[in-house]
Amino acid sequence: MLSTKFDELMEFPCSFPFKVVGDASDTLAGRVVSVVQQHAPGDYTPTTKASSKGTYHSVTIRVKVTSKEHVETLYVELAKIDGVKRVL
Repeated sequence: MLSTKFDELMEFPCSFPFKVVGDASDTLAGRVVSVVQQHAPGDYTPTTKASSKGTYHSVTIRVKVTSKEHVETLYVELAKIDGVKRVL
């Protein structure tokens, strides 16, 4: 598992923004929401932005997280999405 200090920096539960950067795809946001739903069911309206050259998309989604482990799990699972380059 990741070695983070989220538990020292944050109070849970809270709304936490994840930014997922991946290859440009019309389905990226849907795949991000699908993974988030598995770990934190709810209604999500992510925002998507294209890079200046249109090669990549970034999807920002706010998730209600309940613990340090919850945040870490989401980072790991979002990074597994096909085409994802970074999770910030």
